[in-house]
Amino acid sequence: MIRRGPGSPGSSDHGSVTYPYGGAVRAPGVERGTYQLVEALQLVLQILLIITSFLVIVLVLLHKGKGGGLSDMFGGGISSGAGSSGVAERNLNRITIGLVLLWTAVVVLLGLIQRVSG
Repeated sequence: MIRRGPGSPGSSDHGSVTYPYGGAVRAPGVERGTYQLVEALQLVLQILLIITSFLVIVLVLLHKGKGGGLSDMFGGGISSGAGSSGVAERNLNRITIGLVLLWTAVVVLLGLIQRVSG
């Protein structure tokens, strides 16, 4: 946990190091660069999470309806013959599954970073 300055609520200054010029209060033995690296990694993962979330939504909406679901309610059953070919559908499935796995890994990594740093 990074606290700013010695007067943070609920913080004790025993065994911690304060950086000059209003830097972060940190536990002894932890490099300052480590916190910067973790913050940079967290920022990259958050950006990746936003991008993958948007792409998963788009790819799921691109799938053609199989019938009996909400896609039939909105006219998905009408264009059943005018859909994509079998190869394109399989490739769309593979890409969607890969992005969902990447999205899951990013969520787990962000949770681990949050747990370790907080």
